[in-house]
Amino acid sequence: MRGEWGEVPYPLTVGHEIVGVVAETGAEVTRFDKGARVGVGCMVNSCRECENCQAGQEQYCLAGNTGTYAAVDRDGTITQGGYSTHVVVDEDFVLRVPESIPYEKAAPLLCAGITTYSPLAHWNAGPGKKVAVVGLGGLGHMAVKIAAAMGAEVTVLSQTLSKKDDGLAFGAQDYYATSDPATFEALANRFDLIVNTVSAPIDMAAHLGLLRLGGTLVSVGAPPEPLPVQVFSLFNNRRSFAGSSIGSIAETQEMLDFCAEQGIAPEIELIGADEVNEAYERVLKSDVRYRFVIDIDTLRA
Repeated sequence: MRGEWGEVPYPLTVGHEIVGVVAETGAEVTRFDKGARVGVGCMVNSCRECENCQAGQEQYCLAGNTGTYAAVDRDGTITQGGYSTHVVVDEDFVLRVPESIPYEKAAPLLCAGITTYSPLAHWNAGPGKKVAVVGLGGLGHMAVKIAAAMGAEVTVLSQTLSKKDDGLAFGAQDYYATSDPATFEALANRFDLIVNTVSAPIDMAAHLGLLRLGGTLVSVGAPPEPLPVQVFSLFNNRRSFAGSSIGSIAETQEMLDFCAEQGIAPEIELIGADEVNEAYERVLKSDVRYRFVIDIDTLRA
């Protein structure tokens, strides 16, 4: 909206957490029938030919995956997103939404869900692993729920303790305030994996100091400014600093099925289309627990 991640081709229809039913199918579509419960996430195309696409990791397409909105598609058009009554998508980039997940709960899984599921799966969060989640917002609360369901021991690291009750209810065992310097002394050398979900600068050296031998701090939040890393912070305990994007289409489907099996869903507030501006201002003030979802039927009123 504000161009923080680069130039934006205004005017633009945004939205990349889209769920609904198949209204029509093209003549060559074979994977979905009219009326199917489906979703569209953060990408709608890729080159399909590069090494990463061939490996089933099209989110890391070497030619660049095509984002659901604000991207130049392979035919030269600008992609338009889900704040609309309909969206047209290639069947290879459509997900099946399990019956047990209500539409309004399924939508945030297609970005917040997969963005946190992918690094947790890649770095093998599970029984015997200690995982810290930095931030308890739209991404962070999903990271806590998913990591706990995977069997990891989860700790939330947040600026204050204002959301502690929520964090513990979502499955965290511990909750610490990063505004308290004692936190970094108490938790030194503790975690196998830290998932940083905040899109603002953090004290990298302090957070890296929480990793045990061979541990990794992976960022999924994307602040517009660089995150400075002192290399000596990585030398101790052979620590790693990594980034993770969304997951592949196959992994996103895996995540949806996992959430259905585990009964995992985001905490959402359903709004009408006429409430979008107010909701956006509330997001900027961190006044949402934990994801706004637009009822697109209100566009038809």
